[in-house]
Amino acid sequence: MNRHDFKITASEWEVMRTVWAQGQVTSRMIIEVLQRKKEWGAATIKTFIGRLVKKGMLTTEKEGKKFLYSATIGEDEFIRKTLDEIFENICDKDNGRTIAALIEKSLLSHEDIDRLERMLEMKKKEAVEEVPCSCTPGQCRCEVS
Repeated sequence: MNRHDFKITASEWEVMRTVWAQGQVTSRMIIEVLQRKKEWGAATIKTFIGRLVKKGMLTTEKEGKKFLYSATIGEDEFIRKTLDEIFENICDKDNGRTIAALIEKSLLSHEDIDRLERMLEMKKKEAVEEVPCSCTPGQCRCEVS
């Protein structure tokens, strides 16, 4: 099994969203979907598909004369791993501000807000007075504040 390269471009995200939505899909279907949204040629889209196969994000299966593409990682897992990587690379003191910014820019349903409120109530039980800096000195502004 290929190792996943979790660094993908915005264009590759577009391809992955199509594959995640369809499950198993031909390049023709990916092209049809993306050309409704983007002004990309078929060759460009096939290039993105090829890159995703090389990165281990997509697998191919030959069916007759065509290839079927499937994701090697689910959308939820990929998003979680991408967020984990972001949070591993920022100062722990910035976590709350970063999460607040995500919430602020997101369109949320009442159900989403209820879920967030429940999660925050649970987090209150383990909250600390001040989150300690997790950086090597010189890698953040905590020393300056």
